[in-house]
Amino acid sequence: MTPARRLRNIIGGSAGNLVEWFDWFAYAAFTVYFAPVFFPSGDSTAELLKAAAVFAVGFLMRPVGAWVMGVYSDRRGRKAGLTLSVSLMCAGALIIAVTPGYATIGLAAPALLLLARMMQGLSVGGEYGSSATYLSEMATAKHRGFWSSFQYVTLISGQLLALLLLILLQNTLSEAALESWGWRIPFFVGAALAVIVFWLRRRLDETAAFIATDAREAPKSSALLLMLRHPKEALMVLGLTAGGTVAFYTYTTYLQKFLVNTSGFSKATATEISAAALFVFMLIQPAVGALSDRIGRRPVMVAFGVLGVLFTVPIMTALAGVDSPFLAFLLAMAALVIVSGYTSINAVVKAELFPAHIRALGVALPYAVANALFGGTAEYAALWFKDEGMESAFFWYVTALIGVSLLTYIRMRDTGRNSLIVHAD
Repeated sequence: MTPARRLRNIIGGSAGNLVEWFDWFAYAAFTVYFAPVFFPSGDSTAELLKAAAVFAVGFLMRPVGAWVMGVYSDRRGRKAGLTLSVSLMCAGALIIAVTPGYATIGLAAPALLLLARMMQGLSVGGEYGSSATYLSEMATAKHRGFWSSFQYVTLISGQLLALLLLILLQNTLSEAALESWGWRIPFFVGAALAVIVFWLRRRLDETAAFIATDAREAPKSSALLLMLRHPKEALMVLGLTAGGTVAFYTYTTYLQKFLVNTSGFSKATATEISAAALFVFMLIQPAVGALSDRIGRRPVMVAFGVLGVLFTVPIMTALAGVDSPFLAFLLAMAALVIVSGYTSINAVVKAELFPAHIRALGVALPYAVANALFGGTAEYAALWFKDEGMESAFFWYVTALIGVSLLTYIRMRDTGRNSLIVHAD
């Protein structure tokens, strides 16, 4: 495959990932506006708590999506898995966009919201394994850390675009209009973009690694095969993900609400701080990925673990009391630089642990389980601790999970030097 064609495939796969995560994060970015529409109570923390619970349920569906579409991607191809996942995301976004509020249809409103998030949870559960596998297999061995980092570049880009759209709407619509109908706009946008990506993904090349595996008639991917043949690697993915995912969601999806609900910033200012931090965070992903190609994956992940254990509590404590937007940005940026040691290379590390015939499932399923347990519940746990009057306990909870992952990083082999990905060059 020519370098130009390989680059086209990587860009095409990444573009689809961007739209998937735009749809996923639009929910988090606009929660402060639509929570009262679906869960009216008069108490902002209670409304956010209920909306966060639905967000967490979406994560509970991710292991199911990872299982079903991981097997599908291993058996039918990476391209087929990517196409199916974006179709489900489109449907979920459209349901949220058109569902009336609680005042109009009563309990059917939160029920439909829950259904839509379950569909999107299935989609993202399959998307991660398929896209991580596709990008890792499509990249050459020498630059695999660099190119696979674009999974999180596009993931962060999707979240950033959702925040930028929010900023645009905040500056063009009144608060009342946003709370009444403006929050529906990003879900219409996401559904429309997903249709475009569906067409793009049908034009991608299949990876050589999958084609070679299919030609050899390797064992068929299944959850049973994963547990029987690769239990150590599956547990390793679970362990290395736990701390990284809770840290990522704490400093991305929850940060905006933390800055409003705890630090006391306005919704608009909190959104701008989050967007600025995410933009820089996005830019440094390839640099850290390239660093892992030079010094190895393990040192980069260990650095995240050590720095996360040492600085999570000080950073979160400082953010809770900060009153300067610029200082809040610097603190958020410091946290996200630390988290980059996980986000930039976690996809390729997982892909390098498994042989091709079970790679998409091996990457997706234990990752989705860890996300359901720790990532998807991060926002709910933070709000619950706050509601109980012990918000600082959440900071220690995040620290403890990063410590668990650090133990995994210390004990695991360096996958960059012992990769099971072949047929990429």
